[in-house]
Parts: sequence; C-alpha cells; structure tokens
Amino acid sequence: MEQKVILITGASGGMGGAIAELFSKEDVKLALQYNTNSIKIKESISIGHFQANLTHETEVEKLVSEVISKFGRIDVLINNAGISKSSMSWKTDLETWRETMAINLDAPFFMSKHVIPGLRNQKSGRIINISSVVAQTGFIGTSAYAASKAGLIGLTKTLSKELSSSGITVNALALGYFNVGMIDDVPLEIQTEIISTIPTKKLGEPATVFKTIQWLISDEGSYVTGQTINLNGGLFS
Repeated sequence: MEQKVILITGASGGMGGAIAELFSKEDVKLALQYNTNSIKIKESISIGHFQANLTHETEVEKLVSEVISKFGRIDVLINNAGISKSSMSWKTDLETWRETMAINLDAPFFMSKHVIPGLRNQKSGRIINISSVVAQTGFIGTSAYAASKAGLIGLTKTLSKELSSSGITVNALALGYFNVGMIDDVPLEIQTEIISTIPTKKLGEPATVFKTIQWLISDEGSYVTGQTINLNGGLFS
C-alpha cells in the first residue's frame, strides 16, 4: 500500500512539531510547512520542509504545488497553524484582529481550497482542522481567537457537505489545554488556575491528538465527517 502523504501546517510550533514528530515514526510521507521558525525534524526522502506565509494565497498555491512535485500527491491536510494574542475586546486593535483571522481562518481556507482539487481527482482524502474549546465556550480576552476558531468549525461543516460525495472527510478537533504550544506563553500561576478548572485536573498530551488523527485518516474513520471532536479533559461536552 502506497504511503500516505500528510501535509501539516505550523509544523515548527509546539503542537505541530509534536504531531510531526509522532508521525515521523510511522510509514508515511510528511510535508511540513513553516514560515519564520525552523522545523526540528530533519529532512529526508520521506520528510520535506516547505516555507510559506499562509496568509498569502499565492504562497499557499505555490506550497501545494511544491508538495505535489516532491511527493506526487497529498492525502491528508492538517490545518494546525494558528496564533493567539490576548486582549479585552475593546482593547483589540484592527491589526491584531485581522492578523488572527488571517492565520487562523483565512489560511485553512486557502490551504483547503488548493488541496481539494487533487483530493477530488483521487476520490479520497482527509482534511483535519485544529480548532479550540475556546470557540465553544469563549474565554475572557480571546475575542479574535475565539471568533476565528469558531469560524473554522463552520468551515469544517460546510466543506464536509461539499466533499462527501468525493470520498473526502473533513473534521475539526477542538483542543482544550495541552502541555505544548500556546500554553508556553501562559504564566505558571495562570496555568495552575487553568488546570484547576479542567475536570481531569491535568493538561493534555500531544499523543491524544496524534492518535485521534490516526483514527480519522484510517479506513475505519471514513464514516466520520463534519464533526467537531472535543479533546479537552472534560471542559466542554
């Protein structure tokens, strides 16, 4: 069976890097996108690094073309790249709002738009969007982030309906608080407060995200589409 080609955006970040590291031990080919920060996993025959600013559609189109040129196809798109800049809604300036929307919502749309034609030609594929529990619950100081991640859930539902007849599934993972990624920017005392609100009383592990993605891209996951799968330690259900 031919190796799946998995394209992961934001592979230089905490969660993206952790997912990429776990997939690098599997029998797959990895296309790892980054913008300014470098990727820790070394390139090889089955692992490629691809630089692109995902907020520019022309760069996204070039990225997809380069991945297909190297690996011949794309089977799985994981829209993981994202940012969070915290401030109260009335203090959030337009530049911050637009930057958050561009990276968290425009980029997954651009990526999906340019990967979809290949998936439709293959009559198979998976798109997985990394959203957040904050999209479902809201959180003080995250108006732009919450809105962008909620928009991603809406995009997921629509794409799933548009693409189901082509054998393509589209799902979102709504992540709670994990021990990699954006949590690194949160002061330790606030991390302690956050953990106290989680029913399981602990931060999540990247392996949970990885194993969920593994299932979604397997043959057994082919009947699951248009869903928002909650990985949050019980914060929201």
